[in-house]
Amino acid sequence: MGKRIDSIPKGKMDTLVRYGWPGNIRELRNVIEHAMILNQGRTLNVSLQETSAEAQPGTASLEDVERRHILEILEKTNWRISGSNGASELLGMKRTTLQSRMKVLGITRPTNR
Repeated sequence: MGKRIDSIPKGKMDTLVRYGWPGNIRELRNVIEHAMILNQGRTLNVSLQETSAEAQPGTASLEDVERRHILEILEKTNWRISGSNGASELLGMKRTTLQSRMKVLGITRPTNR
């Protein structure tokens, strides 16, 4: 489109990463193209109001809901997986089961912790 983009705000990028993209790469491409058309500066401000899973209740997949719930509990426990008040205890599952679900869902501990 002949425009130079140097950055995407962190909050917008986080939302793009968390969204389930039921339309796959085509939906992502359309959202980015729309943002490029409307964009005036070098920071790409992507509007996800109409595509946000939070804005469309009931459209999130079971996997997305499970991922968000596990991440919420991991944040609450400061990424402590096992032991007293660890994430596995709060979720009511064995440590190995939680670790297996994390692997399947692509959940990894942030590197800045």
